Amino acid sequence: MADEAGPDKAWEEWNPTEESVRPVRGKHRVAKQRNGLARSSTVLGVGVIAAVGAGGMASAQSRPPVSISLPDAISDNLPEAKSLPGVGALFSGESEAEKAKAETASAPLTTAGITTTEAEQGTTDAGEALRARILQQAEQQQDSADAEAKAAEEKAAAEKAAAEAKKQQDAAEEKAAAAKKKAAEEAKKKAEAARLAKLAASYAIPTSSYTITSTFGEAGSMWSSGYHTGLDFAAPTGTPIKAIHSGTVKSAGWSGSYGYRTVLELEDGTELWFCHQSSIGVGVGQKVTTGDTIGRVGATGNVTGPHLHLEVHTPDGTGIDPMTWLRARGLTV
Repeated sequence: MADEAGPDKAWEEWNPTEESVRPVRGKHRVAKQRNGLARSSTVLGVGVIAAVGAGGMASAQSRPPVSISLPDAISDNLPEAKSLPGVGALFSGESEAEKAKAETASAPLTTAGITTTEAEQGTTDAGEALRARILQQAEQQQDSADAEAKAAEEKAAAEKAAAEAKKQQDAAEEKAAAAKKKAAEEAKKKAEAARLAKLAASYAIPTSSYTITSTFGEAGSMWSSGYHTGLDFAAPTGTPIKAIHSGTVKSAGWSGSYGYRTVLELEDGTELWFCHQSSIGVGVGQKVTTGDTIGRVGATGNVTGPHLHLEVHTPDGTGIDPMTWLRARGLTV
């Protein structure tokens, strides 16, 4: 057909249906674009850069900025920032669907190592989440160590305070016990003094103007028993002899080596012997009171000079030291 057509011959009308039926042989080919890089390559490169930048924002914050330069042809064909994945959501005026799409595009490739709590708090970087957990664990361990140290200090302080309180309490108790003991001793001494004063009021020294010449238990051949059995009050002849305590006259008269003797029996059965009297002033069965005159000093019996020989016998008849017996009743001889 091309050979039959001339320069003045009209072109036939093109039927697209006919063309779609038979194969196209070199007609209507799309001319190759030669204006720098292809738009698809530009979009891919910018998306990769944006993805790397979004993924490394956490680590890139501490590094110095890096300048990136692009050819004019690339910058002329860059897409709008709003259309970039993970970047368009930063601009206002977008719909909720576009924001959700952008958030989905900017989400990390994996959530391994990210807990639910960290995801809710917005932590989506696994490395940053691990770092945060390590720091949190270190802080918790430090807080626990501080709490234990504080508890140990408080326990030590409490134990020290308790020990000090116990020490003070023991000292106070010891002081109180010592004061109580001292008060008890003083009360005992006072009671004993009162008792002796009362006894002294009810007991009396048997004579006056005397000198002790012999005491109980002295050894010597002059005594028939081999030792002295009483207490001797040397005094002038005729010196009054008084009843030491209230009692009843059990015997009164001559008694051999004792000379004139009066035996006074006390209420508890104790017997007081008054020997070597020059005269007797009471009779048997007579009741006397403390201080009554019952006789006078003499030198009768086995003597070397005038004196009162005093003996004390217990209810069973045993002779005891008269000086000890008198002092026990508040009398000083």
